[in-house]
Amino acid sequence: MITKKLSNGVEIPMIGFGTFKIPNDQVTEAVKSALKAGYRHIDTAAIYRNEVGVGKGIKESQVAREEIFLTTKCWNDDQGYQKALDAFEQSCQRLQTNYIDLYLIHWPKPLNSETWRAFEELYQQGRIRAIGVSNFHRHHFDELMKTAKIKPMVNQVEYTPRLTQKPLKTFLESQGVAMESWSPLMKGKVADIELLQKLSKKYKKTIVQIVIRWNIDTDVIVIPKSVTPQRIKENFDIFDFRLSQEDIEAINQLNKDLRTGSDPDNFDF
Repeated sequence: MITKKLSNGVEIPMIGFGTFKIPNDQVTEAVKSALKAGYRHIDTAAIYRNEVGVGKGIKESQVAREEIFLTTKCWNDDQGYQKALDAFEQSCQRLQTNYIDLYLIHWPKPLNSETWRAFEELYQQGRIRAIGVSNFHRHHFDELMKTAKIKPMVNQVEYTPRLTQKPLKTFLESQGVAMESWSPLMKGKVADIELLQKLSKKYKKTIVQIVIRWNIDTDVIVIPKSVTPQRIKENFDIFDFRLSQEDIEAINQLNKDLRTGSDPDNFDF
């Protein structure tokens, strides 16, 4: 398992299991499959409406809670100081845990500063091991830092071969903030990219494995998603090879600033 040390010293596994759009009645078995395959980082969110199933999967997996790095997120409707505190407690109840390893503000919103104050309080109480944000452009980050006492440790954003977000990545690196990618596989569209098809043959790995490895080799935490046990296991099988620097650069050149998800500046709250 490859881990990354966050700015506060907490170690986060570089590959996690994403649960976006996995229904509550399916996610329990998916989480158990992921933990059986070796994943020790699970990513969910209040708005996914599957925290109950995720918590059940962790409980039934027989893997000790302290061995699992668990991330969830505060939704837009729950932003603000007291609402964020309440939302955190509700997420803990659904997940059957008394602490969260990483808690994120899901999307930038005018109430970020009040939400962040609640996050800082929970962090100082030891209820959250690391706090961060999601979908923050640099200007959102700068705005938050006007009132923040603690700098976010993670920014989870869309990061794919077609959206490398180089200026943001460079800025986060300069700030000691870890970058984490959601939807790394472009909703399956990575399979259509000719260079990735060639690299798949060269390394004798699937295109998905190439993309996951590229995330890790560019120092970006990655959270692929699947509900198929074999695919879940396959996505984790990326520790026996590394991409050459030349191939990493070639993938970087695929950037077209093309989003498959929402732009945070135009997201409909």
